[in-house]
Amino acid sequence: MPDESKGSSSQIVERKLATIVSADVAGYSRLMGEDEEQTLKTFRGHKKIFESLVAMHHGRIFNTAGDAILAEFSSAVEAVRCATDIQAALRTRNDQLAPDRQVKFRMGINLGDVLIQGQDLMGDGVNVAARLQTAAEPGGICISGSVHDQIRNKLSLSFQWLGEKSFKNIQQPVRTFSITEAEGHGALPSPKVGGVGRSAANWAAGVVVALLAIGGGYWAYTVNERSKAEPAPTTAAVAPPAQPAPEAAKPSVAAPAATPPVAASKAARPADEPVATKTAASGESAPRESAPRSASAAAAPSGVSASKYDGTYSGQACYGKTPVNPVQCYRGEGTIRGGKITGQWLEGPNKGITMFLSGDVAPSGDVKIAMQSQNHDGTILAMANLTGTLHDRQLDASGNFRRGRSATLNWRKNPRASR
Repeated sequence: MPDESKGSSSQIVERKLATIVSADVAGYSRLMGEDEEQTLKTFRGHKKIFESLVAMHHGRIFNTAGDAILAEFSSAVEAVRCATDIQAALRTRNDQLAPDRQVKFRMGINLGDVLIQGQDLMGDGVNVAARLQTAAEPGGICISGSVHDQIRNKLSLSFQWLGEKSFKNIQQPVRTFSITEAEGHGALPSPKVGGVGRSAANWAAGVVVALLAIGGGYWAYTVNERSKAEPAPTTAAVAPPAQPAPEAAKPSVAAPAATPPVAASKAARPADEPVATKTAASGESAPRESAPRSASAAAAPSGVSASKYDGTYSGQACYGKTPVNPVQCYRGEGTIRGGKITGQWLEGPNKGITMFLSGDVAPSGDVKIAMQSQNHDGTILAMANLTGTLHDRQLDASGNFRRGRSATLNWRKNPRASR
């Protein structure tokens, strides 16, 4: 027994929690088969950049084999920053090569428990990163759910949910995300929507939306048919009774029943009938013959009190200078109604990028705004939070995107909206 105890204590395995970055070259065998010397020269240049950026982000390369590189980081944030920096730097180098001679890394990142064996790391934590790398596009990055949980509120990135993927020799499905954009580095290659990256949850959501649309259409149809089949009660409610009035009632001064039914219905039309609402929504002045109605009541939605700030505001939306981007300004517009502000505008029409804005307006004039830019396919590219004030028909707000780039709004209230 004593001997067995000594033997077991000498075989204790050391473990630790680490973020693993796994990378290899997409199509490496083809590239080597076509031109070994040029491929090897390009790969060595890429590898030097890879190694220098890993060191810069406080990581360590612990294993290499052929075209594969494994690195460890104590921080998931630094690991992802390093990976996006590497892909951006290698993209610049690849742009100088012919498309069929470009050496592109696919990268997978996982946060998990690993085994320490000398200078090497082993175990599921490493294996999952290697499998995630196979799901990435050439030049792209896939991360596990454990990494996503650590970085989603710390880095200005956009993600595509690929679902819970089952990988070879990995017992449990892995929550998988693809990084679609890194602020300052632009878009990264990602699986096409509807292909590998479309999850069963997205498909199910689409089915639910379709069923709701069908049900809503059927409900509207039945209501319309019912209204056609039952016009009599409405007419009876407007028309006076056909029985002759008593003799005592004929000399009465108040005889509105003598008013023709059509005239009576016109006189009883409420000020907020659909016709009047349509006129107000189109921006035209309401007819003077209509019932009196305050401008503030017309501007506010049902059940929400209007305020002096309600109206449409427009002007410049500007984003500050960064090491890779100049100052950029666009014409933005937002509408304040019932204590809420909403708006959207295009940022580079040729790029198909739209900025969406929403927020709250306090009675004091203080404003809190959240902005979110989206690609044409709905992918979120960047997010910013701003605070500001309303004074003298002017909206001024400032804040920052998640990676520090400044954002400002300087808008003036549209005179037409104040009528």
